[in-house]
Amino acid sequence: MKKMPIDKAEWEGYFDESGHLVKSWDFISSNILDRGLDPAVRSEAWKFLTGYYSWRSSHDERLTVDSVRRKSYQALCNMYDKIQPLLETEHRDFMQVRSFINSDLQRLYLRDAQGYAIVDKKQLEKILLLSYVCNTDAEYQQGFHEMLLLFQLLVEKEHEVYWLFQFFLQKTEHSCVVNIGVGKNLIMLKAVIAFMDPIFAKHLEGKSRVVQSLFPWFCLFFQQVFKSFDDVWRLWEVFLMGMPCRNFQVIVAYTMLQSVRDQILHENMDGDDILMVCGNIIDLDADELISKACSTYKLLMEHKDKVTDRGLCWQNGSAGRIISSMSYPAPFLHRSQMS
Repeated sequence: MKKMPIDKAEWEGYFDESGHLVKSWDFISSNILDRGLDPAVRSEAWKFLTGYYSWRSSHDERLTVDSVRRKSYQALCNMYDKIQPLLETEHRDFMQVRSFINSDLQRLYLRDAQGYAIVDKKQLEKILLLSYVCNTDAEYQQGFHEMLLLFQLLVEKEHEVYWLFQFFLQKTEHSCVVNIGVGKNLIMLKAVIAFMDPIFAKHLEGKSRVVQSLFPWFCLFFQQVFKSFDDVWRLWEVFLMGMPCRNFQVIVAYTMLQSVRDQILHENMDGDDILMVCGNIIDLDADELISKACSTYKLLMEHKDKVTDRGLCWQNGSAGRIISSMSYPAPFLHRSQMS
């Protein structure tokens, strides 16, 4: 039976009259993992989840923070307007990235029930280019436009869209940014498959780098496998809380792969067929996937002490270290970093 998400009345009850949090981080994170957030709560709650607001702030302090972020965004926009002509004439990479962004946005098509466009593509282009110029670590990659769209739909003000997206990338770069974390995720996924399902791992060996070809799951942060945007937000808020463990996205990917595991083995699929059946994993329910992934994680933790007996080793370190690294809450959202 599906549990009721945290609604607006319950969320407001987590704070006192001055706006200070009165519930523990453990309480909030466990409830978000178990139940999720009601859509009416997300626009406010995600500002805490991403780090836009401090968990320890008061209502007045949050008003000040919002004002500072609005002014900072405007300053960045002014700076960008001044250097844009130079970027266009002197930096070939900038023009190439802008071409990529325009191409991606042209394929973005979303309308409401009345048929009116609900995507502000000009705003998306502006924020994506500004993000590219200001964030040298996370270069533009295909899929960022779809990620940003979810923030545009989540909050109303442009500076909120920009900063939520920036904070989101900072907290998830170890998972979804190609030149930072995607490769590591694929290594961990391969190690988990070998540890949890040696028969399946043996079948995947030599199948045209099947596991490495699953990188879109991480680059797009699973957003294309769900029924709705609500499902995407539901999973992402779990990732942002860092529960039940660090690198939970790898457990989610393994759980998805297990859903087609028997078909792959029964039909003795080769690499291309495996990728095709994985590509057809769509219209998932986030609550069901999270529940199954949590069960997988519990099973993994029950047997992680046996990993040293398997003799598993990959090019970037032992499987033992990889499995052990998934035993704790994500360090970037540890309680000591809530201020």
